[in-house]
Amino acid sequence: MFLRRIRPRGRGRRQEYWVLLESYRTARGSRHRVVAYLGKLPKNQLSGWTAMTARLNGRCPAQPALFARPEPIGEEPKLVDVRNVRLRDLRSFGPEFVGWALWRLLGLDELLAASLPPGEEAVAWATTAAILCIARLVHPSSELYIERHLYPRSGLRDILGVAVEQVNTDRLYRGLDVLLKQKKAIEQHLRQRLTTLFDLSYELLLYDLTSTYFEGQCAANPMAKRGYSRDSRGDCPQVVMALIVTADGYPMGYEVFDGNRGDSTTVKDIVAKVESEHGKAHRVWVMDRGNVSEENLSFLRERGSQYLVGTPKGLLRQVRGELTEAGWSEVREGLRVKRVHIAGYEDETLVLCRSEDRVVKEEAMLERFARRLEAGLEAMKKSAEKRRLKDVAAANVRLGRLLDRNWRAAACFEVRIEKKEDGSILVSWRKDEQLKRQFCGCYLLRTNLAESDPVKLWKQYIQLVDAEWAFRITKDELELRPVWHQNRDRVLGHILVCFVAYAMYKALAGWMSRSGLGDSPRELLEELRAIQSGEVVLPTRQADGSAGPSLLIRCVTRPDEHMEVLLGRLGLELPHHLRRSWLGTIPAAASPM
Repeated sequence: MFLRRIRPRGRGRRQEYWVLLESYRTARGSRHRVVAYLGKLPKNQLSGWTAMTARLNGRCPAQPALFARPEPIGEEPKLVDVRNVRLRDLRSFGPEFVGWALWRLLGLDELLAASLPPGEEAVAWATTAAILCIARLVHPSSELYIERHLYPRSGLRDILGVAVEQVNTDRLYRGLDVLLKQKKAIEQHLRQRLTTLFDLSYELLLYDLTSTYFEGQCAANPMAKRGYSRDSRGDCPQVVMALIVTADGYPMGYEVFDGNRGDSTTVKDIVAKVESEHGKAHRVWVMDRGNVSEENLSFLRERGSQYLVGTPKGLLRQVRGELTEAGWSEVREGLRVKRVHIAGYEDETLVLCRSEDRVVKEEAMLERFARRLEAGLEAMKKSAEKRRLKDVAAANVRLGRLLDRNWRAAACFEVRIEKKEDGSILVSWRKDEQLKRQFCGCYLLRTNLAESDPVKLWKQYIQLVDAEWAFRITKDELELRPVWHQNRDRVLGHILVCFVAYAMYKALAGWMSRSGLGDSPRELLEELRAIQSGEVVLPTRQADGSAGPSLLIRCVTRPDEHMEVLLGRLGLELPHHLRRSWLGTIPAAASPM
């Protein structure tokens, strides 16, 4: 069940009403039905209805009882020197409070407390892992930055009760090593917990790869190698990261490969990993064309799996006759799909897609590469006419480099290099962009699913964008790149922390969506930075007027009305007082605030 706001259009002031809806599944998909019309709701009642619907759904995260109520310090009344009351040691509290709530919501505190029991270490490894992952979520930064800047100014000190001097790079680096040993257990636990919280389905899996590069030579890391860089940093060593997510973008697992590993060679390892950890099932694998090979598709068919994949551009030439106006189905404005047939693919369904937006983009790219290639050929021709280019072999090498740099337009030019009787070189070419332009904006999908509707197949394939968004979030918002670690295990530990932080990010997005707050966790975390914790110093005076001890009360700033609504929707309640303590005598001459 969930609440929906209704704003009927009419004259006068715009009114706002609320209705309680229930979601249920049918053979044709998810449907909604009205349970009750609630009318106008004040903010306090709205928060109550939101909390009640969450409890009815069985997915209401328990309010984190982070802090026990402080015990009263003495019963005898004290005289407070009001002129010398002051506030000190402000720390960021809001994002860390939500991060700790997510850590407990996902059950990671219980999992790591059981698998990493306390030993002789000063700070439990489960607590160190919480510091690493929550810091990566709320303020992505290096371990050195955590030690020197983030943790001293963070509310994690109040939440976890770990002193500043105990959080140092040595402990954080060691925490990465210890956490890495729990990778398999963490992946399985997150899968089960996210499934319980958000009713996930793992029948359709999105699989994609990305790379992350290193600053430095990484000579001590055998996995760090140069390869195809998605970050346009081919000059740096890198590793390849494969990520598996559900159709909604929730993570299921990941793997890290050598930096020069080809995309298509990773598929068998990933499928075997999923089947060994989560059992065999008739899953549907959605992959981009970079992961596709006949060997991989045969491997999936032999295991009873199904697939929906993109195909290499070369296969488009076999459907050249299908680029007509007949037989297309319109998915939306500017996007059309149709089923096509190719000899040798009778057991599969092929879907030809054409996007008008993509047509404009690819034609512009083709035109740019064609101009650059033609300018290069003109330069070669002038060099040959001036007899600076005298050798056919050297001319062919120069041509090869030119075609490689402008590969998108290479097929549009037929170039001839000949040696004339006088010993000079003749460079000539014929340009034909017509064939290449026909396929601009077109791509071909291939599947062994029983579904034959091209529109439904395209909608399933386009969900691969969720995997690409997962990479974008981990790289940009969680700062997966660049990697500064040089040791192999530290690199793998860094990636694991980013994976856990992404799971927390998606859990917060799902939590917000269920609470009617949209699905932009980063904006929420930024707004929560206004909530801080601070220490109120209350100097006291004795009955004779002399200075007495000072009472220190660690408090949390009260949220404004807007922020209070956000927290109410999430079912969170900020603590008022965190702790109280006495401090020795403070001179009465302290400057008043």
